Amino acid sequence: MQGYDAYAMRSDVQVGGTDQLFNIVTASRKVMTYLGEKPNIAIIMGILPGTDGEVKMSKSLGNHIPLLSTPADMYGKVMSMPDKAMGYYFRLVTRWTPQEITELEGGMTEGRLHPRDVKMKLAYEIVSIYHNLEAAQRAQDTFVRVFQHGDQPDQMPELALYDGQTVLDVLVVGKLVSSKSEGRRLLYQHGVRLDGEVLTDPNQLFPKPGVLQVGKRKYMKVVRY
Repeated sequence: MQGYDAYAMRSDVQVGGTDQLFNIVTASRKVMTYLGEKPNIAIIMGILPGTDGEVKMSKSLGNHIPLLSTPADMYGKVMSMPDKAMGYYFRLVTRWTPQEITELEGGMTEGRLHPRDVKMKLAYEIVSIYHNLEAAQRAQDTFVRVFQHGDQPDQMPELALYDGQTVLDVLVVGKLVSSKSEGRRLLYQHGVRLDGEVLTDPNQLFPKPGVLQVGKRKYMKVVRY
């Protein structure tokens, strides 16, 4: 069906990852030739790993960086990936030349460049591509202030607290977690804080208004309804 799709669209070029090699190079070109069309050109790219640095980026695996995420979230997710994944991002995501990439990798190998600083440069580059330079600078300033200096972000979303809501309710309603099971896991792992105090009981009534922190990057101001 993928091969017939290329024929129906009269595609001159198909771009895909190495996992699509058979579909593009073999199936599509053969189908197009059989049906009387000139076979298209295949451009096969490497697979971009997710933020875990292990398997390919996938929304279903929860290791993706959404194209529509905020600058701060995008920057933070890039910073969360392991150092070993940076080379893939250099080559598959940035606008950097091979010479620039060689210099960055050589600098890290020789100890002239700290991997953290290179990763910040990478995060800045990616945010500037999908947003703009100003957004990239704000995201970097926020990251430095919050994660290197331990401050809270200047701006954060607000959520109105209703009587009878549990800690888990607030996490779900505030979209700080994707599911109740994820919320419970974070609570049990001491990944949720209210004004710096760790919350662990998902069934506890939400204690009071304040700044709710989930993980390292998510903040929400909870206010009384």
